[in-house]
Amino acid sequence: MTPTQTSSPVADQRPWRALPPAVAAVLRDFVPQTADEIIDAIREEVPAYSRPLEGAFGEGIRTGVERALMDFLDEIEGRPRERDGSSRDIYRALGRGEVREGRSMEALLAAYRVGARVAWRETAAAGRRAGFDADTLALLAEAVFAYIDELSARSAQGFADEQLAVAGEAARRRRVLLALLVQTPPVEPAAIRSAAAEAAWELPSKLAALVWRAESEQPVARRLPLGSLAAPLEERLVCALVPDVDAPGRRAEIEGALSRRRAALGPTVSWHDAWLSAQRARSLHRLLVQGLGGDEPVVESERHLADLIVRGDAELLEELAGGVLSPLEERTAASRERLLETLAAWLDHQGSVPRVAEELHIHPQTVRYRLGQLRGLFGDRLDDPAARFELSLAVRAPRSAP
Repeated sequence: MTPTQTSSPVADQRPWRALPPAVAAVLRDFVPQTADEIIDAIREEVPAYSRPLEGAFGEGIRTGVERALMDFLDEIEGRPRERDGSSRDIYRALGRGEVREGRSMEALLAAYRVGARVAWRETAAAGRRAGFDADTLALLAEAVFAYIDELSARSAQGFADEQLAVAGEAARRRRVLLALLVQTPPVEPAAIRSAAAEAAWELPSKLAALVWRAESEQPVARRLPLGSLAAPLEERLVCALVPDVDAPGRRAEIEGALSRRRAALGPTVSWHDAWLSAQRARSLHRLLVQGLGGDEPVVESERHLADLIVRGDAELLEELAGGVLSPLEERTAASRERLLETLAAWLDHQGSVPRVAEELHIHPQTVRYRLGQLRGLFGDRLDDPAARFELSLAVRAPRSAP
């Protein structure tokens, strides 16, 4: 038999369209035998599929092979199979199944290659017995391998889609876990353990919260020490819980991950108290925005406890400063700034004029002159310990530019 071609071979991505429908009619009787040959070859040559074809695994393999052969013949006849919603993406479903089974895409692609080779061998033999001419057999070979390439691409897309879905679900679970860990008041430990199990995150014995500002947590989070848990907070802040912060080389690793970003580091605590470390880190980060810590890339809360106490309530500190420093209000902005600078240094150095002069890089006589002005403004309050304490707090309050 020599099928009559309805058109010449075409150089497109679907060469089976150029095959005459009579080819499908001849090959259809060989589908069961060909499917068995393909399955046997796949089980023998692809280790991932060598186990017994039982349950959902076996049903999926056999259904996939038989559907691929039948769909190929339907395409040749120009009547693609009607597909309902559940089976429309069987090839994509095969790719998704590889992710769920914990296999790489290489196993399925290898199975497709084996299937293409066996399918061509069996269809070529059937075609020769049926009397197909050389041109038809050549086009049939091209069609078989092109069709398998298309199915491989669809499965690869399904594999990628499932990977994205799995990654998205994993990220969601990690966000839920971090939210529970940093929540105040703290949640029950049992709820945290359950969420950690769902997120596949091992609760470390010790951790510290790291908070920074970023558009996305991912560029930093991917480079943080192994085992870190990161998720966005409100106000475009990101929080990461970093295990074993005091380990050798860990600080350099964190600074490298931040890549010139500034971050606040809470105290090292047990995972039960992660909320406390996160709370301190967030409070400290608010002070970083105000200029605390100079150029330090990672500022530790434990080194700035006094700042957290003194500047923790900005409105209250501003109210205190406004009242205590009110005698300076009548001064010009420049004079007020000079006197505040001198007052702060005088309080820090416990009234030592030489040390104040050295810090401010001015002559001691200038210091004495300014102290005389301060005496005229504040009077006996400069000698009252309680008043000096309030002045010390007030001069540390952030000041707006004049």
